Amino acid sequence: MKYFLGIGGIGVSALARFYLSQGEKVVGSDSCDSEIIQDLKKEGAVIYLGHDAQNIPVECNELIYTPAAKDDNPEMIEARKRGLEVLSYPQALGRLSQRYKTIAIAGTHGKSTTTAMLGLMMVEAGMDPTIIVGTKIKEFGNSNFRAGNSEYLVIEACEHEGSFLNYHPQIAIVTNVEADHLDYYGDIDNLRKAFLEFVSHIPADGLLVERQGTELLCECKKQTFSLSDEEVSKIREVIGVPGDHNLLNGLAAYRVGTYLGIDNEVMLRVLNSYIGSWRRFDVTDMGSYVLIDDYAHHPTEIRATLLAAKEKYPDKRICCVYQPHQYQRTKFLFSDFIQVFKECVGRDINKIFMLDVYDVVGREGDDDMRKNYGSERLCQEIGSEFCSYIGKGEGLEEIILGYDVVIMMGAGNVYDLSQRLKAKNCPCS
Repeated sequence: MKYFLGIGGIGVSALARFYLSQGEKVVGSDSCDSEIIQDLKKEGAVIYLGHDAQNIPVECNELIYTPAAKDDNPEMIEARKRGLEVLSYPQALGRLSQRYKTIAIAGTHGKSTTTAMLGLMMVEAGMDPTIIVGTKIKEFGNSNFRAGNSEYLVIEACEHEGSFLNYHPQIAIVTNVEADHLDYYGDIDNLRKAFLEFVSHIPADGLLVERQGTELLCECKKQTFSLSDEEVSKIREVIGVPGDHNLLNGLAAYRVGTYLGIDNEVMLRVLNSYIGSWRRFDVTDMGSYVLIDDYAHHPTEIRATLLAAKEKYPDKRICCVYQPHQYQRTKFLFSDFIQVFKECVGRDINKIFMLDVYDVVGREGDDDMRKNYGSERLCQEIGSEFCSYIGKGEGLEEIILGYDVVIMMGAGNVYDLSQRLKAKNCPCS
């Protein structure tokens, strides 16, 4: 029996679902309740809210934990005291990747969307893959997991703290490599070294598909993709999600699909029917306006999402409610955030409403960082005519009045504000 510490996380929950699909008993805990936890309970998992040594069943032989867990967590202490095998989520997924022909999708941006697109192509082609992805996919019953019965495993491979270095792919996609997670890597050179190590795990008879210009050296076969490729025109004609960034995601999936022998018409049909996933340009018609939930929290992602919104709604008044994610990321990329918002406001959208920075446990930053790289300062640097600081978002319904499109953006709990707006808008509430 396996115990999952932090079972409500988007990665750990997918792995828990894998073991549930294998008929294993799954027990776990998390600090708070969530939609994911409620869904897991319905699927058969036993879940405790709060962490306690007594939560771990006597018959348990392995504990899998979220990388966010601390060594002084009582369940971590108890597991080691009992001599259980203790693995982080990336370590456990890495072990699983050795049991399959694994296809891993890495990159600073576009991992979840590309994983979903490729996974759906393989499903439609009858290849029956097992899929683990960092978002909820509508076609998987709003789940981050799909159970398959073939030799293929498709996984999202995140570079955070070197997680993807645990994986052993036969095929890998690298969508792009840009500065992020610099609180861990220090600089872009160290980040590139990690990506180089990741692609070195691909065997000589495997395949790397990378965006042109990434230039990662590897011993395996390599293909590149770019917006100048001849396939772009036919993908652009059919793709169901807006923006050049999604065109590139679709092209990367198309490259691997072609390599796997998937029929061209099948791939184009999937790209046409795919309309996005949870918090990836996730559109809800609210009647008087359109609400878009988006996970973007890096300057490049923000630019891509705002451009896509303008492309989809060219004549509409658009605002963005943005929640910066982590003080450390905000500090490292401060000038980039300022530049991208100044560039996009007035051209692509009409106004930014800035929420407080979302604190991530263990990366809260010191007082100096919080003072100099908080939302209020970021808003000041962007300019009051472009950006208004709104703290925790009180009175959001009134703030967004008059806009045709409202983008709720960020990787933190800005999603909770979206849910409140939807709940108040529901005729049954």
